[in-house]
Amino acid sequence: MNAMHIFRPVLRAPQSDQRGAIVVELTFVTIVLLLVMAGAFGFGRTFWYADALAKAARDGARVMSVWPAATIASGGITAAQDQVVAMANAANVVPPLTTANVVVECMDVSFAAVPCADGVEPEYVRVTIAGFSVAVDAWLPVLNWTGVLALAPITLSPQTLMRYML
Repeated sequence: MNAMHIFRPVLRAPQSDQRGAIVVELTFVTIVLLLVMAGAFGFGRTFWYADALAKAARDGARVMSVWPAATIASGGITAAQDQVVAMANAANVVPPLTTANVVVECMDVSFAAVPCADGVEPEYVRVTIAGFSVAVDAWLPVLNWTGVLALAPITLSPQTLMRYML
């Protein structure tokens, strides 16, 4: 036999008592990353809804601001509400918006709300979305189940004020 072959050291990996530590650490990091991602999706969805509702309120105010004064109370308010609901629901807001959530007001020169009346031109019109809430923690169900963190729903109430143009 060759003398070099006898004295050659055998390289072996040292035995470790931490064989499963990497798997446990990876599990903890994965859970934290998934919760951060779910939170980002939840808040991102809330900002998306806020933007969609603000645009819908602006579209409703635009409809109301150019509606003929002869039928502003009998037809303009309903048309503005329908426009707001159509635009908000086209953006897939959940829960779907209804006309009960849309408040349309006529305003005088001092920005005080006055009753809309057919044949009377208001100075301004205001469209407000009221009573619309978003559950941010819908993307964080684990936190809700364990009671660790319960986020209250965020109420969105955008409004738009425009000068009456006709």
